[in-house]
Amino acid sequence: MLGSTLHKAFSAQGANILQLLRRSPGEAGQLQWNPAAIPAIPGSEALEGLTAAIHLSGANVAAHRWTLAYKREMTESRVQSTRALAETFARLRNPPRTLVVASAVGIYGDRGDELIDEGSAPGSGFLADLCQQWEGAAKPAVEAGIRVIHVRFGVVIGSDPGGALAHMLPLFRLGLGGPLGSGQQFMSWISILDAASAIIFLLESPSLSGAVNLTAPRPVTNAEFTRTLGAQLNRPTFFRAPAFALRLAIGQMANEALLSSARVYPAKLTSAGFNFAHPDLDQAFAAALAPRPALS
Repeated sequence: MLGSTLHKAFSAQGANILQLLRRSPGEAGQLQWNPAAIPAIPGSEALEGLTAAIHLSGANVAAHRWTLAYKREMTESRVQSTRALAETFARLRNPPRTLVVASAVGIYGDRGDELIDEGSAPGSGFLADLCQQWEGAAKPAVEAGIRVIHVRFGVVIGSDPGGALAHMLPLFRLGLGGPLGSGQQFMSWISILDAASAIIFLLESPSLSGAVNLTAPRPVTNAEFTRTLGAQLNRPTFFRAPAFALRLAIGQMANEALLSSARVYPAKLTSAGFNFAHPDLDQAFAAALAPRPALS
């Protein structure tokens, strides 16, 4: 979802884009790679002289129950691919000046109502450990003098298939949405437009590096998130999902992805002067749910 949005934004600016694919390329401007292979990118000379690289890969955290096998897949899809890309760039004669690598606010763990910024210490748990490994895998690029930015995403609010909102909408439109557990856990979020704009802003801000929280400045509790989405859809949100039922249904993922609390503030973006188009959650939902113009 975010990759497609960024691709459209850069294309509109007239930028030349090289897209890395795990499948065979189907058109110009695409290059196949395999993070598990050596070399990961056989035609790496095509990467010489890039202005920047953006790496968003990673198996969906919410796609499956967290079995040992799927935990391994989530880890390898992030850590292995980031390390392979960082090592490839580090070997280039003329590497990209900037490498943006996805991360997540899951790095902070379950922190209650503590206000968290980029200076806060990592938390504990599988997601926190995974995010630390993910960010650490970019070390070869840092050591090669490439400016590396770890964008720590909250929940991205967009209407495209595959996003979190697309999974929520069917239940909410039926009037079956409701808080998860107590509903008092904080959710950090950002609109798809602001997420893409923030990445472009970071590319154009050479003084920024390291961890950057990609979240709106006003995190909300899960109960408020639920009420706001219900209000946008004009549907009730009475059907609370008890914590014990979530734990029974999906195990560890319930504790770390649905019931944990992360009240994250985007201190670096705010201090650098980034202007959010959707600082409030109702604005983000309204933009995501707005009818799209018909194609002419």
